[in-house]
Amino acid sequence: MASAIKFGTDGWRGLIAQDFTFDNVRRAGGAIASYVLKYEDPKKGLVVGYDTRFLSGRFAEAIAEVLATAGIPVRLANDYTPTPALSYAVKNLGMAGGVMITSSHNPWQWNGVKFKANFGGSATQAIIERIEGELGAMPRGEKATIEPTDFKKPYVAAITKFADLDAIARSGFKFGIDCMYGAGRNVLAGIFAERGIPHVQIRADVNPLFPGINPEPIEPHVAETQKMVVREKCQAGFAVDGDADRIGAVAEDGSFVDAHKCFAILLRWLLERKQWPGVVTRAFNTTRMIDRIAAKYGREVIEHGIGFKYVCDVVLSGREVLVGGEESGGIGIPRHLPERDGILNSLLLANVMTDENKTMGELIASLQRDFGAHFYGRRDLHIPEELKQAALRRAANGLDRIGRYKVVRTQDLDGIKFFLDAPTNGNGAEAWILMRASGTEPLMRVYSEASSPELVDEILKASEQFVRASQPR
Repeated sequence: MASAIKFGTDGWRGLIAQDFTFDNVRRAGGAIASYVLKYEDPKKGLVVGYDTRFLSGRFAEAIAEVLATAGIPVRLANDYTPTPALSYAVKNLGMAGGVMITSSHNPWQWNGVKFKANFGGSATQAIIERIEGELGAMPRGEKATIEPTDFKKPYVAAITKFADLDAIARSGFKFGIDCMYGAGRNVLAGIFAERGIPHVQIRADVNPLFPGINPEPIEPHVAETQKMVVREKCQAGFAVDGDADRIGAVAEDGSFVDAHKCFAILLRWLLERKQWPGVVTRAFNTTRMIDRIAAKYGREVIEHGIGFKYVCDVVLSGREVLVGGEESGGIGIPRHLPERDGILNSLLLANVMTDENKTMGELIASLQRDFGAHFYGRRDLHIPEELKQAALRRAANGLDRIGRYKVVRTQDLDGIKFFLDAPTNGNGAEAWILMRASGTEPLMRVYSEASSPELVDEILKASEQFVRASQPR
């Protein structure tokens, strides 16, 4: 029996050779082909790209064959391609959509299929449901062409227009780049090398085992990035995930700079320096420092569900969006594309440092001083499904306290979030904890923000104890 294919918050993912097989990839391709034939203009064709994971190129060829057999012209990447480069190609070339073979930040055993809509961003929930509704279809038509295409060159030309590379080159700053063995290899380094910007690049070789890490730009996987930044005397380091749509950073002292702080740095710069119009959107599990920055400049903040497709929903609603971001490192600027982009955001962070004449660490200190101390943590709990569901049921029934702290209010936009009466240390963050089942992986995540790292750790420990004590009955 064929295993089930389920598209989560960002496509379908499965274990290679168990769920993610050539047969299932072709089934997903048949569903996408049927969707495009019914609901898009198939003559516009589809672009297909792939990352550095095991057999990703072969899987991309297989899905391209299915699409072409259905009569849909295909432009197939001629090399490993960052997801944002493929998304840009969808919009730039006027395609009906895009298919990316990647499992993003997941461990090496996983691979997946992302579908990018005709506007160059994550597919909406309605599109995903229509594709799932076509599973089982395998349309055939007059065989269309498959054309090898370089998606990276036009993409680089587009994103470099957003940064003042000459000014960055004159700044004297040196940058570390960590490709995490992924599809972003040599892209940012190539941009810096062309302009003579000092940089050091690591983990740019192709190794589908991602030795010692998951290709996710968070701790502990950025340990080598942190060592490199200190060793090479860089003023900042940038790490992108396996398909280069997410970002994490490192300050000059080797301390990790999470996506929340990257988002906050970029938002402040966009509001103060660029002064572009638009609302700000953020996912339910992101820092509330964003709200404070936006309030200072009179900008509306729209809080939404977890997954970048919700940013796209706001854009498609007709609202002008300045920037949208999520906890996992996805930050997008819709005036370029309604898509997250780790490489573009690395360029922009270098530009912020240049404009403000501050190192990464100095930018973080400025944020904490001006908008209050905000610290964040996350734990991924690999627990049995029964325990996960029992914990979520208990949480949904309401809690009076988490550890030592009283629950003052609850929100359930996407998962269950409890605000706590923990100390704010003056003007620091109001403490909260969020419990949520992952939409793409078999685990439960707990997220927390508070006014000190010690407080975050305490709240996360108390929350994990709550989850593990939720024995099903």
